[in-house]
Amino acid sequence: MELNAIKTEERNQRSAHIDELSTLDMVRLINEEDKLVALAVERELPQIARAVDVIAGQLKAGGRLIYAGCGTSGRLGVLDAVECPPTYSTDPEQVVGLIAGGYDAMFRAVEGAEDDEHLGRADLESIGFCEKDVLVGIAASGRTPYVLGAMAYARGLHAHVISVCCSPDSPVQRGADIAIVPQPGPEVVTGSTRMKSGTAQKMVLNMLSTGAMIRLGKVYGNLMVDVKPSNEKLIQRCIRIVCTVTGADREGAVAALEACGYRPKVAIVMLTRQVDAEKARELLEQADDRVAAAIGG
Repeated sequence: MELNAIKTEERNQRSAHIDELSTLDMVRLINEEDKLVALAVERELPQIARAVDVIAGQLKAGGRLIYAGCGTSGRLGVLDAVECPPTYSTDPEQVVGLIAGGYDAMFRAVEGAEDDEHLGRADLESIGFCEKDVLVGIAASGRTPYVLGAMAYARGLHAHVISVCCSPDSPVQRGADIAIVPQPGPEVVTGSTRMKSGTAQKMVLNMLSTGAMIRLGKVYGNLMVDVKPSNEKLIQRCIRIVCTVTGADREGAVAALEACGYRPKVAIVMLTRQVDAEKARELLEQADDRVAAAIGG
């Protein structure tokens, strides 16, 4: 791999003497560079929107969203995936993050895993990846063999393939149906793509999963009405959401939630339409699981 040809390996002239700065000036410089990330992501919004619509469509049709990456990129995919069940009550298998080297690689680098193109294919085969699924290949450099192997396998099955990388004109970009290529510029510490590139990738992945969940009706207004009450904080969030939407007092919200197994969407319909839990579920089903349609506004 010729590092001189990779955009993320360029040297940042603005930080060329960062080791000589005071600590305050050092972190100020890092902060100034981080400000460039959101602007880089902004330039990719049309491609991100296209990707969101593809992901939402495939999830609605019974497919899955699969992230595949190595190192920081892989960890960001896993992070995004594991947050979906508690936030949106998705099945844990509906959004999946694959990282080269498996579970252990989340916490400690697995030497050579990212260089194995066949491993990318094998990991997809192990989860039964099929044409209904969507693959998002994540690689800051745009050249990671593991990711390229996964993308080639997914294309062979005629599945949708999306890429997120930070280097233009790369193999990862060229191998995708939809390529998202934010370019935040060279890193403060040369080649340390866990910094600006990693931040850009996280912002994009947040948009992909959040946008898809909004399109699937898991958000009403800006409230996560499909939140899973898996801990005390989330239980209290369920109650607050129901109170906010319906105007019910806490006692009424809790009673409705208890009657429907703590499903905020169902409780909202129950209180708004003055129906029981069974009828509320029926109304939601008729409304394609969207609260606004089920309550008539």
